[in-house]
Amino acid sequence: MRITFLGSGTSHGVPMIGCSCAVCCSDDPRDKRLRPSILVEEGDRTILVDTTPDLRTQALRAHLCRLDAVLITHTHADHIFGLDELRRLNHLMGAEIPVYGDAGALKDIRRIFEYIFVPTQMGGGKPRIRLIEATERFLVQDLPVQAIPVLHGALPILGYRFGNAAYVTDVSCIPPTSLQRLQGLDVLILDSVHPAPHPTHLGLQEALAVVDALQPRRTFLTHLSHLYSHATEETILPAHVRFAYDGLILEIAD
Repeated sequence: MRITFLGSGTSHGVPMIGCSCAVCCSDDPRDKRLRPSILVEEGDRTILVDTTPDLRTQALRAHLCRLDAVLITHTHADHIFGLDELRRLNHLMGAEIPVYGDAGALKDIRRIFEYIFVPTQMGGGKPRIRLIEATERFLVQDLPVQAIPVLHGALPILGYRFGNAAYVTDVSCIPPTSLQRLQGLDVLILDSVHPAPHPTHLGLQEALAVVDALQPRRTFLTHLSHLYSHATEETILPAHVRFAYDGLILEIAD
């Protein structure tokens, strides 16, 4: 299995509009962060997690030409406002794309992207998607996926586990039952928005406490704000914990 980080930034991205801080002006390409998303590839199966406003740029960088499914963590703008870009992949594949999420997320998608689901004139094009409620365990083209319920402040959202890897972004609390589902990981991808505590995300110390509790072999922190300089702050992390960056590719053992 291979996981590619399409974006490792916050809802603002890095650099932020109008900001002249050292990280936003950094020459380090690892400090250039699009909105958070990953691509999961296993054999000939390809899964996208979240459709960010940067999806067109992310798809071009990753040479993305097909998808077997899209998984939605939640419906904040930085995670779904690129959904219309799926129509180009529909055209390339000649097929609709399954989109998985919890019941609340699917309801939001129908409301926010109402034009997709109502009859309209021909021309212009719109995505062809099939909304499917994510159960605790489901299959994408025979690839097992496990939904991991977590909290984003007071909002229930989903992380996802793929074999020995899991993606848990925009999280402030992981319930005990979900911690059980995250045992025995080779790779944990975990939210850590900035060094200090935050009401709807894990700060650095909270994220490291989750790592200590779960003991994955490797952890990559994502959803990184401009308060993290990749080169500087990574030096203070434990050896088995790294910062993600856009374009990073992970190989995951079976």
